[in-house]
Amino acid sequence: MSTPISVLHEESVASWKTNATYWDEGIGQNGNIYWQRLQQPALERMISIKPPYKPSVLELSTGNGLVARWLAGKGAQVLATDVSTEMLEIAARREMPEHRGKISYQQLDATSSEALDALVQQNVTPGGFDIVIMNMAIMDVSTIKPLAAALPKLLRKDGIFVATLLHPVFFTCGARRDIQIVNGGPDGYPEIIRAKTIEKYLDVPPYSDVALYGQPALQIIYHRSFQELFSTFFKTGLVMDAMEEPAFGPEDAMPDRIQASCNYTQLPAILAFRLRRVV
Repeated sequence: MSTPISVLHEESVASWKTNATYWDEGIGQNGNIYWQRLQQPALERMISIKPPYKPSVLELSTGNGLVARWLAGKGAQVLATDVSTEMLEIAARREMPEHRGKISYQQLDATSSEALDALVQQNVTPGGFDIVIMNMAIMDVSTIKPLAAALPKLLRKDGIFVATLLHPVFFTCGARRDIQIVNGGPDGYPEIIRAKTIEKYLDVPPYSDVALYGQPALQIIYHRSFQELFSTFFKTGLVMDAMEEPAFGPEDAMPDRIQASCNYTQLPAILAFRLRRVV
């Protein structure tokens, strides 16, 4: 018998409480290689903030506040939210003087219809937020249906929802990394051939995994195929107008760790997309 989604949700929340400090230390003030080489460049292309534009932003699953600080540094006014109060405390501590007054923090369960509706009723930004963003967290939440239903109410007309997540095809489905070492390559040295094997994709139940090796608690990954992911948002009237599949480049290679994800330069590591409220 499968575990009820409500139980999995509570386990997910508990794991982030346990992992908060370890996660913060691993991501740091300026982000890891995933942020610097994949996430931030993709977000830069999907979110244009130039003076005097000072958009109102709702960030979901802020973690240690990395994205909130990045947006505030561009002039945005950010409401940074997370289900974990431990993460929110860490994010607030990581604020720099230049961010003062540009970021506020609030506990929010993005899987709760009641919590999202309450946020709508707060009317934080009259007319709705210009931007709602969720960086690398969709695969960590037990359901996205309440969020999809709330976005048309949270966003102003022409407002955007931007998200990144581990790639559903090459990561969250449980894809297996395969490595072959072939002697006598083109240059005489052993040739390393990397591939991934996907055995399941359409129906993959939630499973436990790690994001940072050594983290004290396992976290639950919720895989969603492209059709499950996007149709959930399309049903609420949102329209997708941008999508990218960022991959690491040769300059990111780690020769001493042949299994590292950054060595798979032909297989995207993350998925980034932008949805827009058009009516």
